[in-house]
Amino acid sequence: MSEYISLRMKSYFEPSHEGNWIEHKAHIDYDLWFIQSGIVNITIDGVIHTANPGDVIFLYPGVPYRASTSDMGCRFIYIHFDFEIGKQQRILNDFPLSGVISKDMIQEEFIRLGNAFYQLKLLTSLPGNRLYLKSCLMAVIAKIIELYGQGQYIGQFLNEKKFRKPTTNLDVLKPVFNYINDNLQKSIKMNELAALVGISEKYFISYFKKALGITPGQYIYQIKMNRAREYLYSKKYTVQEISNLLGYPDPFTFSKAFKKYYNVPPSKFE
Repeated sequence: MSEYISLRMKSYFEPSHEGNWIEHKAHIDYDLWFIQSGIVNITIDGVIHTANPGDVIFLYPGVPYRASTSDMGCRFIYIHFDFEIGKQQRILNDFPLSGVISKDMIQEEFIRLGNAFYQLKLLTSLPGNRLYLKSCLMAVIAKIIELYGQGQYIGQFLNEKKFRKPTTNLDVLKPVFNYINDNLQKSIKMNELAALVGISEKYFISYFKKALGITPGQYIYQIKMNRAREYLYSKKYTVQEISNLLGYPDPFTFSKAFKKYYNVPPSKFE
């Protein structure tokens, strides 16, 4: 699924607040706060949640909150971002992840992101620093999702009535993803994929598009092009061999599909 994840950092900063700081807000983006010092209290629906140094606060878009600090003040790194899979925007809203993630659960990712932030802050002119911060943010989000999937964490900010119920479940499509990855060398038919999850072909196509925002055919095409790129980078295969490995009838058809995707023919791809 990593090919279809889109992560856009909107802004990032490190504010420091005195002991009398109070903030009432509802953000339009996802918001992660990495508490560096002091104590931050987040009040949502009258319930107070406390975050200590090393903890991470995860706020969802459109959710009003009241933030305040202790007499000692506080300092934290925040990042506003958007996250989607395929064309499914705000897909994290399908899961109760919004809350305080304790430092013992996310310490490694917390430290890595903090280092990336300070490196970017000090050396903004160096290429790649913002990209590295973005990759560290992705690692934090992946860790939170992993913790939730393993039953080790569930967000405290939104109860079951508040977060959006998913209309589709990506877990249902896992056999399809695995089958496609293992059978790129052949022509994959929609009825074969539908049979893997025990639903009709028509409903399968609709379900797949609702889950990812693209059709199964578009997904297969993109997976093949990503695999083609890997084969070309390895410099172990000819265009003819790659064409066979990806189930194209001849090198011309493969080259045409490749050029449509990358805007250059495979012979000139670097």
